[in-house]
Amino acid sequence: MSDTTEAGTRTIRMEVARYRPGEDDEPVVQGYDVPLKPDWAVLDGLNHIKDQLDGSLSYRWSCRMGVCGSCGMTVNGEPRLTCGTFLTEYGDGPIRIEPLKGFPVIRDLVVDIDGFLAKLSSVRPWLVREGEEPPLTTEYAQTPEQLEAYKQYSMCINCLLCYSACPVYVLDPDFLGPAAIALAQRYGLDSRDMDDRFDVLNQEDAVWGCTFVGECTRACPKHVDPAEAIQRYKLTAALRSVLPWSRR
Repeated sequence: MSDTTEAGTRTIRMEVARYRPGEDDEPVVQGYDVPLKPDWAVLDGLNHIKDQLDGSLSYRWSCRMGVCGSCGMTVNGEPRLTCGTFLTEYGDGPIRIEPLKGFPVIRDLVVDIDGFLAKLSSVRPWLVREGEEPPLTTEYAQTPEQLEAYKQYSMCINCLLCYSACPVYVLDPDFLGPAAIALAQRYGLDSRDMDDRFDVLNQEDAVWGCTFVGECTRACPKHVDPAEAIQRYKLTAALRSVLPWSRR
């Protein structure tokens, strides 16, 4: 519940998951009272704890503008960007802050993302121009329609909220996952790209592992709609199975 300090400032209780390797056998919850200011995001509350109450708290953040994707955490059971989630959204509190689900915890709210980075690399999320060595001044023009074909999927900021929300990934860490598949679609639909990611995506642990629950899309702060990306590629893979000469 919210409270009021002697100075008259309203406060709200933040219950933060703490885990210190070598000290804790399992995560524990520690409570802190932080100022309940109308313009404070959850990240501001964590920064207040770090700066004023407990300097040992560990978490990731960078831009505070919903662009870098590094401040994703579980807030009252939901994967959220803490820089865009405000304390006032939770009434009198308390607010429980935990690391993203489905990832190994390194310390406190910091999770190990090496597994995701390996998955992301496997889909080759960059433009591939095979057999060409153009000068740096070469420009590959696109029409507005060609840009629109993949623009939505290019908005992904790799915040991992979709992975934490995905029931398949939580149960099966080998699942390629929504963000990696959406970014594969982003480049696969790009008219400038010459790669073929069919061998990576047409797998049981890739697009066919998705059960289309749709939680990834609901959790995405950038409206990428990874669930749609996955279902679109299922159709592509099915057509290629029937029509082997079909490319995209």
